Amino acid sequence: MSYRQLKAKFSEKRAKICVIGLGYVGLPLAVEFAKGGFYVTGIDTDTGRVRNVRESIPYILDVPIKEITAVVKSGRLYPTNSFEALKTADAVIICVPTPLKRRNQPNISYIVSAVKEIAKYLHKDELIVLESTTYPGTTDEVILPTLEKSGLSAGRDFYLAFSPERIDPGNEKYPFKKIPKVVGGITKEATDLVKTLYEKVIVRVVPVSSARVAETVKLLENTFRLINIGLVNELAMMAHKMGIDIWEVITAAATKPFGFMPFYPGPGVGGHCIPKDPLYLYWKAKHHGFTSKFIKLASQINSRMPEYVVTRAKEILSRRSLSFAKSHILVLGATYKKDVKDLRKSPALEIIDLLLREVKRVSYSDPLIPYLKFNSIDLRSKPINQATLADSDCVVLATDHSEFNYDLIRKYATVILDTRNIYKGVSDDKIFRL
Repeated sequence: MSYRQLKAKFSEKRAKICVIGLGYVGLPLAVEFAKGGFYVTGIDTDTGRVRNVRESIPYILDVPIKEITAVVKSGRLYPTNSFEALKTADAVIICVPTPLKRRNQPNISYIVSAVKEIAKYLHKDELIVLESTTYPGTTDEVILPTLEKSGLSAGRDFYLAFSPERIDPGNEKYPFKKIPKVVGGITKEATDLVKTLYEKVIVRVVPVSSARVAETVKLLENTFRLINIGLVNELAMMAHKMGIDIWEVITAAATKPFGFMPFYPGPGVGGHCIPKDPLYLYWKAKHHGFTSKFIKLASQINSRMPEYVVTRAKEILSRRSLSFAKSHILVLGATYKKDVKDLRKSPALEIIDLLLREVKRVSYSDPLIPYLKFNSIDLRSKPINQATLADSDCVVLATDHSEFNYDLIRKYATVILDTRNIYKGVSDDKIFRL
């Protein structure tokens, strides 16, 4: 089979696809390809995830359970712990985690492990695509040599490319298939093949000149966000010292129709991408003798925001002649994002953790997270009612879930530290904004 025959397989949806990793990236991808008419094998070493897919048990809210049920029942999606399906795969897409080690060093061990499995079954006329966010050069410097140890040559026997994931959990306006997909191969043929494949399920595919460029695209996107969030968080702290309402400043600045994009302060940054991805770029740049001061500074500012929130709560209670150590603090929201059941790197968790070290009583409420067991935290979610609110000395609004009754909170809470500007425009001496 030639390059043209493989391309025809993709065009005609006759290709067999393997997706390695059934998490926040892999599961939506696998389901979308299965819905699009391909036969997909979803591989994950986590037996619980495989069982959940087989039995249609929800664990990722962005993928409707009815869609999973439909593609599994039709045989279009087959979840498994076995890598045997790689023997006959036409395309393999890697969607595994890329966390950070100590001292913010990249951990690509999951990628390496997946690639070693692929290498065992690598065959001619096969496309390998990495989607996991990583530092520029990973595809060329790590994956390519490992695969070529098999004796097969990239560009002649198989094809290798990178395509950064761009999933935004909870974003109904831009589901997976509506987000343009950047693709970059280590050869022109690889780029063309991955473009042909993704065009079958995604509204727009954007080819770039190389895998390195594609790897850097994702890091630029999230570095842009990290730095701008860091900037506005620093301005929020500065504005507070100067007695200026930063929220009013941002709203007014946003009326400018050009040259300005509003970013908003908050209790910190969470999720899998923004806290981590820019540090991958920072690490790689240092290996080339370049230190990115912007990335490091923005990361430091954002990572200190939970501590700043606790300090503000302490100041507010002090002004009311209340002992911080003897207070009862109620934290509203535990997830990192509004209406998304995801605790990854949530600043709310760090706020709770910090409070537990200093405060006599700490409670939390989150309609999506019934209990928390994380580091020093071992708590159950409290219901939001008159008694719970009145029993607290300070309510810290960390995550602005739609399900919260904000009128009830305002009515019965003693003091509110609003980190999300929910009470925009409300004049009330019990409400303090970030």
